[in-house]
Amino acid sequence: MNSENNTCIICGEPVVHRHDSRELKCDLCGKTENAEYFCIDNHYVCNDCFANPGAAVIRHVCLTTKSRNPLQIALMMMNSPAVFMHSADHHSIVAGALLAAYKNSGGEIDLVPAVDEAIKRGSAVPYGVCANTGTSGAAMSAGIFYSIVAKTNPFSVEEWGEGNLLVSRCLATIGKIGGPRCCKRCTYHAIETAVEYARENLNVSMELPEKIKCSYVPKNPECIKQRCPYYPQK
Repeated sequence: MNSENNTCIICGEPVVHRHDSRELKCDLCGKTENAEYFCIDNHYVCNDCFANPGAAVIRHVCLTTKSRNPLQIALMMMNSPAVFMHSADHHSIVAGALLAAYKNSGGEIDLVPAVDEAIKRGSAVPYGVCANTGTSGAAMSAGIFYSIVAKTNPFSVEEWGEGNLLVSRCLATIGKIGGPRCCKRCTYHAIETAVEYARENLNVSMELPEKIKCSYVPKNPECIKQRCPYYPQK
């Protein structure tokens, strides 16, 4: 956390400065360092996490949650001030949330390297990919989840095809609604589709709410409202 930041990326409260530094523990990664800046609720984010706050929040949530509900996990990430309404962070959020819920639902996976790999792969998917390539970063992120769990490589047979089938399902669902952009809507679609797919193909049952109602409508001027299946007033 540095002097140019005046908002905590954990809670959104103001960051204050102390003239005398003290040893503080990062609330995201656990590293301890001398610091002069922390928020009024006493959260501290180290310089490394502050340099890439979205990834730091994603990693922290995935590795600390006990939830079996990937949508709930994704909301924990998206509700952070570090994650904007529309951002490339969503390309890691879907995969990370699914991996954490998969692990918590009995899936056999080493979560720490899996989440780190999901963030690495998701970060390689550029901002704007949804408009510029005719695909969706959220759908690709679901594919990242499956490829990590299935340990897919370029020579895989069934796993290679299964990952593509999952992404195609996500894209079909997302494409039917149309635009304009909404990272939240695409995230919901991808997670719902991947949960069903994991139940069918991986024999792991994650949880989802009975009905998803989006709370981001006031923050999205491009919201399609009644056309969106997650619009809260439907």
